[in-house]
Amino acid sequence: MQRRTFIKGSTIVAAAMAVSPTISLANDEKNPFGIKSKPRKFSITNSFDIQPSNEEIKLWVPLPLDATYQKMVKISYEGTFSEAFISNDNPYGTKLLFAKFDANNKENKLTIKMDMVTQQRVANLAKAKPSVETYPADVAVFLEGTHHTPINDTIKKFATKITKGANTDLEKARAIYDWTVANMYRDESVKGCGLGDAAKTFEKEVFGGKCTDISSAFVALLRNSGIPAREVFGIRAGKSYISKSCGKADENGFAKISGGQHCRAEFYVGGLGWVPADPADVTKVRLQEKLTDADKKVKDTKEYLWGNWEMNWVAFNYARDFILDPKPAQYPLNMLGYPYAEVGEDVLDYYSPKDFGYAYTSQEIV
Repeated sequence: MQRRTFIKGSTIVAAAMAVSPTISLANDEKNPFGIKSKPRKFSITNSFDIQPSNEEIKLWVPLPLDATYQKMVKISYEGTFSEAFISNDNPYGTKLLFAKFDANNKENKLTIKMDMVTQQRVANLAKAKPSVETYPADVAVFLEGTHHTPINDTIKKFATKITKGANTDLEKARAIYDWTVANMYRDESVKGCGLGDAAKTFEKEVFGGKCTDISSAFVALLRNSGIPAREVFGIRAGKSYISKSCGKADENGFAKISGGQHCRAEFYVGGLGWVPADPADVTKVRLQEKLTDADKKVKDTKEYLWGNWEMNWVAFNYARDFILDPKPAQYPLNMLGYPYAEVGEDVLDYYSPKDFGYAYTSQEIV
């Protein structure tokens, strides 16, 4: 299926600046953080200024996905590229912008502007069914193992022990969530969001890491329990009402978010569909606010992030261990939560915005 949109110069794809009818508006839920169901609007700018080279430069930039909880209502871009287009022609349907810069270009600049509407995400867990015998094809793919989130005997043993006594898929998922929060810990020495290598996590029984490591362990345990699950890569776009560690902005709603990439997770339950969870941010609040599991703030955060997402965050994709389009010199790619670029066949360090030459900013529109 051809899913590539070719663009000449810059383009604007626009819709009314309002919540799409496909976004489900949840009622204002009682929660300890005062988070409301009112939609939030963000204008996000992703700019690039890559150092000149005598080799061709290729750049792949993750773009927000369309979902019931978020819509990209407008996008525009411009720059000094020789070619650029938007595509989702890859195994996960990951939306990205590809740009190519000629060798010996004096400037390699690209500016992408996106207007986003997000909706607080709340799952009604009371609607869950005990189990599912057959999953739709687009869901079943998230039962399969990948290099970094494999299906193997080591992880299955962990999952079987953790879910002992749980009967339904939701009960098993909750047992895995509780174990992940209790046993995984945030390790600030890990670069970026981490590699999300669940195979290594369970083989070596090293349960520390960043958000991708924690979410990938959670996802791997679920898949090895027969429950579809996936990591969701994205970026924090504005102020969090849970904790400053989960997103902040100035008094006018402006935020520099270049280091704000964050990986969450979803699992699939009959009667509910995809259910949101974020065990990684529980560990982040616990560490950065110097709390313990016994503290009320941690307990409240843990309960809230089970079946809910605070939508001061924008989701990009679910891709793991896949081949970008167009095909890069180095593949497969572990994940696409950050921009990815090759100068010739050398990969730029996407964990370092300054060295790479990119920046993200966000302005919340009140």
